[in-house]
Amino acid sequence: MTLMKNKKCIFSAFFAALIFASCSTLKEPEEIYELPDYTEEDAKNAEIARIEDLLEKNPVQAMWRATLIQDEPTLKKTSDKVLAEFNKDLNAKNYFSAKKLYKSLRTVSPDFVSGLSVDEKELERLCNENVPGLSKKNVTGKQKVSSYINGTVTVWVDKGVKVERGVGYADRVIGSGFFISSDGYIVTNHHVISDLVDKRSEGYSRLFIKLAEDSDTRIPAKVIGWDSDIDLALLKAEVTAPYVFNLGSSEDLDVGDKIYAIGSPVGLERTLTSGIVSAVDRKLFSLGSVMQIDAAVNSGNSGGPCIDENGNVQAIVFAGMLQYEGLNFAIPVEYLKAELPALYAGVASGESVAEKVEHSWLCAFGHTKKDLGKDSGLEMQYIMPGGSACRAGLKAGDVITEFDGQKISSLEDMQNALLKNPAKSIVSLKYVDGEGAEKSCSIYLALRPENPGYLVYNSDIWANSFLPIYGMKLSQEGGSKKYSVESVIRGSVADESGFSENDFIQIRNIQFNKEKSVISSEIYAKNRKKGYLDVGLMLSAMLDSPYYF
Repeated sequence: MTLMKNKKCIFSAFFAALIFASCSTLKEPEEIYELPDYTEEDAKNAEIARIEDLLEKNPVQAMWRATLIQDEPTLKKTSDKVLAEFNKDLNAKNYFSAKKLYKSLRTVSPDFVSGLSVDEKELERLCNENVPGLSKKNVTGKQKVSSYINGTVTVWVDKGVKVERGVGYADRVIGSGFFISSDGYIVTNHHVISDLVDKRSEGYSRLFIKLAEDSDTRIPAKVIGWDSDIDLALLKAEVTAPYVFNLGSSEDLDVGDKIYAIGSPVGLERTLTSGIVSAVDRKLFSLGSVMQIDAAVNSGNSGGPCIDENGNVQAIVFAGMLQYEGLNFAIPVEYLKAELPALYAGVASGESVAEKVEHSWLCAFGHTKKDLGKDSGLEMQYIMPGGSACRAGLKAGDVITEFDGQKISSLEDMQNALLKNPAKSIVSLKYVDGEGAEKSCSIYLALRPENPGYLVYNSDIWANSFLPIYGMKLSQEGGSKKYSVESVIRGSVADESGFSENDFIQIRNIQFNKEKSVISSEIYAKNRKKGYLDVGLMLSAMLDSPYYF
């Protein structure tokens, strides 16, 4: 698979290629959420009623909202419900879910978990005990570099026959993968097996693997879990692995270090290439940075391991730009290690259905704050009305410095912390407000939507939503749909399009593509940099980016 086929890649050149044939609208949201004053009896009683309705559907969120109104009877009722769910999961040995509930209870109040039979450390051990790749069972160990090839597989997705112009062709997807346990658990990319799990895919597909030492035999396999945002998937085949890789740490790698990539480029099994790490911080995913490598990678390498000279997996190959030699990318192995408990959760809980990994967010947008050139926290530049950050009382200009006990110096720190904390849980947060005061709160981690910007657009007025979507803060001027630009975020779509402070714009039309992943706004502008000449343009932006968290 090439890089441009990954739907999460963020390239501004992509915008120009999108001509919208879907819905257009100029309608502002009918209602914008405003944080109630819970010291007023009516507001508090109304929230208690909403918490009662929420209790069965989402007891963790109900418990968190009970803490916000500081109503002891409601908090007791909701925490008892969460505690009952915890005991149920613990007895069912669903440790992944139990750990999430335990952390939520402890964050709200340590007293809620003081008498339990297990603590968080023990839950962490139980959660990882049997997870392939984390348990470190049957890892083969260091051998000759050529021997590592036996731990890789060719992933084969048979899609049957494709008919074009009356002629039938074999339709298949070929990728790579590697064993992380002796009993046949395999890691690959989501985009290799996406036709098997994407509800929008038409037709019937079958999944096979082929061992490196036996390329003639197709072995049936199944999908255990997948994550489209990080482009990872966990497979299972009924086979004894001839070699089991150890998951290393890409933190051990730096620019210039030597690496090897193993896979099946264009179906050529047992191919090993070598190169170096070219860069470690390419922002091609909305949830984190990836590595750039110069080892030769082609279509079919996707999902193969990127290893060091000791055979430790340091990254997973996911894309290459075929038209540019030596420009290839890999997913840091830390992301895989953080994801494995979630990818394996369906098996651990006894469920037979493949699990889609869902991610968390605070319903906010921002960038790393710099003080004298040094990272000093994550500045919240926008808070979505009605979202977790809004309900917790956070405001634009607040700077996050700690999350779940982990120091936050940058956006990357927050992304890594969010990967370790699943949605529908409660964690602690420390921040510095706009006046320099250090504060703390507990915050509920909402389910991150596929396209956060679309939710922002539907939750706020244009003057506010254009800040996270396009990177420019607006204020209304005179009539409807007429605005002046207050500020522009450097490196944003608005900045790259030449907008600056005190420009005047009028919004004529707003359109979305079919998937609601891209927005395009027809704007009439008086641009200060162009002598306030009247300019009409179409401004487009992806509705997902690394800056939503």
